[in-house]
Amino acid sequence: MFDEIMGKFEGSPSQQAVIRLLLERGFSVNDDGRVVSGGIEIPNTGIAREIDVDRRVVDSTTTAILDDDDLRRIFQNISSIPSLMALAPVLDLSVLTVEPNDAERPGIVAEVTGLLADRGISIRQTVTEDPEFTDEPLLYVVTDDPVPGDLLNELSDLGFVRRISIA
Repeated sequence: MFDEIMGKFEGSPSQQAVIRLLLERGFSVNDDGRVVSGGIEIPNTGIAREIDVDRRVVDSTTTAILDDDDLRRIFQNISSIPSLMALAPVLDLSVLTVEPNDAERPGIVAEVTGLLADRGISIRQTVTEDPEFTDEPLLYVVTDDPVPGDLLNELSDLGFVRRISIA
């Protein structure tokens, strides 16, 4: 899906940068062509400054989104979710990061969270990056308690795990 979306802007790396930002931040586009987060409008100048493009590139990108039925459906329904990952140190939580060999393999989340649950480790949040939108998608698991070393080793030994880290 990500490749299809980006393909619609193949001739414009600047517009692709706008699309990437919208997807990464969970920003949507309203009927007026304004970038919004929920009901809060994000100024096009702020978006342009963030990705170092001209404001008119943001305008033309949102116009193209509204002119394409498929893109309109995606970008009028996308939303962001609050993440505990950046707050973890402040809230005394741990963040387990799993980099799988093949993120499209079924059961990754179930196996990782199952092993944590078997040890009585409470999970506050799981976030997975979509393999369609990210080159190296990761699984993040925010836990109440630190993950013990022996469990980290057990998780590392799972066949689908390329790398694991804890913060």
